[in-house]
Amino acid sequence: MRKVKTAARPLWHPFSWPGWLAVGILWLIARMPLRPALALGAASGPIVLALLPRRRRILLRNLELCFPDWSAAQRSNIASQNARESGRMLVSFAWGWFSSLKRVAQLPVNIEGLEHIEAARANGRGVLLVGAHFSHLELAGRLLCRFIPLAGMYREHHDPAFEWAVRKARARYASAMFRRDELRGVLRHLKSSGVLWYAPDQEYRRGDRLFAPFFGIPASTITATHQLARLTGAAVIGFEHQRGADGSYRLRLHAPLTDFPSADALADTTRVNALLEQIIRQAPEQYLWLHARFKTRPEAAESLYR
Repeated sequence: MRKVKTAARPLWHPFSWPGWLAVGILWLIARMPLRPALALGAASGPIVLALLPRRRRILLRNLELCFPDWSAAQRSNIASQNARESGRMLVSFAWGWFSSLKRVAQLPVNIEGLEHIEAARANGRGVLLVGAHFSHLELAGRLLCRFIPLAGMYREHHDPAFEWAVRKARARYASAMFRRDELRGVLRHLKSSGVLWYAPDQEYRRGDRLFAPFFGIPASTITATHQLARLTGAAVIGFEHQRGADGSYRLRLHAPLTDFPSADALADTTRVNALLEQIIRQAPEQYLWLHARFKTRPEAAESLYR
């Protein structure tokens, strides 16, 4: 069945009621102190994941595929930590979207690498920040907005209430938000020395794709980073973020990729995947391993998920 686009549904249609309920729950979570909320999320994560056996299998399989040199005990330890992160993720999204400006401003943040963005913009270039889907992805983006004007790319929610509420929330701190199909707006933003953040580490159905190595495995990967850099001259900078055990957040902006883009989309996409892999290895327990990253396989190749 063809999905109905968000704009085709009124906000108060019964179809939207579950979305409003979800927004209300997230709004309430965002009113809680962050550390107790994260603790509650960490306790509930393994319970919820136990009710989703397929996602649990994907998590374990991804760790097996990406870290074949680890012992079974190492993978089990990271899997346990990651299950707790899956619960913290809901809290981080709630705080990223709906917590007050004052409360977010009080979170301790360590940042490095701002000079890379400043240098690119001083030379009249836009900046394309590439990051990965960590459990605190939305909150990390909001924290970065404290230091620089930042736009983002996102996938539109099919629930109109949820889409409306989240887009309005992001408008409080992001300089702009672009759907993945709003290419003209993205190009204008980058050509005007804007900073745009997106995460190309998952498998997407839209856009040009090719198989590039990711943790040594051919992975269906969009070529958007290569294309956007080629069309706009934007600098490509890795955005790394971690949550520390003390509740602080570490944001690191890598040096721009040199000699990028080239004329070879596969070579460029391989470099981007290598950068993302480097970032993920810094905190693998906080990465979203629940996503079936290697679902699409090269022709005649066997499925990696059982």
